[in-house]
Amino acid sequence: MSTARAVPTAPDVPVPGLRPGVRLVHDPVRGRSALLHPEGVLLLNDTAAAVLRHCDGHRDARSVTAGLAEEYDGVDGAQVDALLTDLAERRLLTLDGTGAPVLPATAAAPPGGAVRTPAPLGLIAELTYRCPLQCTYCANPVELARYRAELDTDQWLAVIDQARGLGVLQLHLTGGEPLLRRDVTQLIARAAESGLYTNLITSGVPLAAGRARELAAAGLDHVQLSLQDAEPRPADAVAGIAAHDRKLAAARQFTSAGLPLTVNAVLHRGNLARLGALTDRAVELGADRVELAHVQYYGWARRNRAHLAPGEEQVRQAERDVAAARQRHRGRAEIVYVPADLHGGTVKPCMNGWGREQLAVTPTGGVLPCLAAAQLPGLEVPNAVTDGLAASWHDSTAFNRFRGTDWMPEPCRGCALRELDHGGCRCQAYQFTGDPAATDPACRLSPHHHLVTDPVPAETAAPVPRRFR
Repeated sequence: MSTARAVPTAPDVPVPGLRPGVRLVHDPVRGRSALLHPEGVLLLNDTAAAVLRHCDGHRDARSVTAGLAEEYDGVDGAQVDALLTDLAERRLLTLDGTGAPVLPATAAAPPGGAVRTPAPLGLIAELTYRCPLQCTYCANPVELARYRAELDTDQWLAVIDQARGLGVLQLHLTGGEPLLRRDVTQLIARAAESGLYTNLITSGVPLAAGRARELAAAGLDHVQLSLQDAEPRPADAVAGIAAHDRKLAAARQFTSAGLPLTVNAVLHRGNLARLGALTDRAVELGADRVELAHVQYYGWARRNRAHLAPGEEQVRQAERDVAAARQRHRGRAEIVYVPADLHGGTVKPCMNGWGREQLAVTPTGGVLPCLAAAQLPGLEVPNAVTDGLAASWHDSTAFNRFRGTDWMPEPCRGCALRELDHGGCRCQAYQFTGDPAATDPACRLSPHHHLVTDPVPAETAAPVPRRFR
């Protein structure tokens, strides 16, 4: 029997409240309020923040406007309605009276006073590369043995403290499989104490009974759970173990603990035909978000590209299937689709710009502008323990090498999109051309574009499973 929720009926007068997994904070680092949500941060102007402070989940939009009019002159109800509608379309608010009260909180002020700008919004903490699964599309490094000497608990706690001191608002706990770390609850609690939004990215396989409630009590804000396929047999074949049913059980445990859930599926040749069914299964499990992302060819996925890469017609059919799924589940779940950039002719704004919004820390403490950057030649990777996050972010050559646009060659330098796509992916450029400063070959204007459209030669007769326990 389906557990999909009914589509709420739009009220005549909106009653705004926060969606699950969204919260409002005032960030003393930037002197601005921000909405923190599962996959990002929305910085607000003073007007938007003032409107939200009147949204308690019970008062309708007319009452919100009336409350604002008691504080400010010239309040326009139509503009208030437009703002609320925009935030609802971004899936940050509900307007049907089911949302939570907006309870403004102040993120903890960073130690040491003023923070140097620019400040990053998010930290991706790769707690471990150990994982019970053997997915051939894994983006973790192939040389996994180099990462056995993981940071200990105190070192990760210090990283979290440094992150808040640097201005970070959001912490993504990932791996490998972060639940293999016994201290993950302790790390979540420290992050929550600091006012950081915490997002756990997991396979769910090691989740013990009662663990989800423990994580929620520690302050976890959101869970992103991976599914390999819609059906057990192909899903378990990709995972390398009987994992599918355990994942479904983990999803139920997370939602029962009141944790907002995103289901993430990596799309490849083997599961694209079941994209629609995979989306249906995610919604049945109670996911508020379903993220469908074509495989990114780093690490093990790069090694197995010939066995994973879909054909052109598969990609086009996937686009049609996503459109149908969005229509089918309209009002129930947000369906996020990350296209196959090697087939599109345009490039993705990798990490929203090199050293611009995000930084990553590896299991051994390496500080990187993106998850795959350690492979780039000549990149001196700083370390969170020995160098510190602030010096790594602001001053290291690793973070300044491709910051901004001055490094760009043509055609990127003269492109009108350079401030939007930031030149594409440096790691992808290196993997295809041998030059990390080259135009991303996924771009149709790149002189190397043929490298992504040519047939893919197989390096191995069969996919190579990822193994590191």
